[in-house]
Amino acid sequence: MKTLIVLAHPSIETSFINKRWVEELKKYPEQYTVHNLYNVYPDGNIDIQKEQKLIEEHGNLVLQFPIQWFSCPPLLKKWLDDVFDYGWAYGSNGGDKLKNRKIALAVSAGIKKDDYSADGRYPTLQHLLSPFETTFLYCSANYRSFFAYYGKESKPGENDPSINDLSSRELDESAQNYLKFIDHM
Repeated sequence: MKTLIVLAHPSIETSFINKRWVEELKKYPEQYTVHNLYNVYPDGNIDIQKEQKLIEEHGNLVLQFPIQWFSCPPLLKKWLDDVFDYGWAYGSNGGDKLKNRKIALAVSAGIKKDDYSADGRYPTLQHLLSPFETTFLYCSANYRSFFAYYGKESKPGENDPSINDLSSRELDESAQNYLKFIDHM
């Protein structure tokens, strides 16, 4: 079955990494469905049944988003709260739709990898993303970890000028590695 990529990027058109990942995914429509939440729900009113059906029609699920304030964009949080509801995603009354379903995350982080470490300025991405892992485990899903692209931010709010000069080779390599990650979930 195809993999559903739930994209939650509030400004995908200005993205370097997420935009490139989506371009690569769209080359293989027989393998991946890219579902852009900000395009589908610009008003934030989520069609819960439609979203649940979409998940059920796919094999694996990947949530793709940029790290914002050390979490996900707000629409993705709302989507999780609305779609992963009692009786569907978990619970004693038929809540098994995510049971054993492979789920992973794909995140872009503007901050350097060294800063997301035990010796860095911030907790590791594994630590920051643990609420997602806990949610998936609570729903008895098969959490497959995360794929990350780390950025080049030097100080809070101060981008390294080279962030805008990501080479096409670097972007292509990241996109290829992302697809490999998905294919080996």
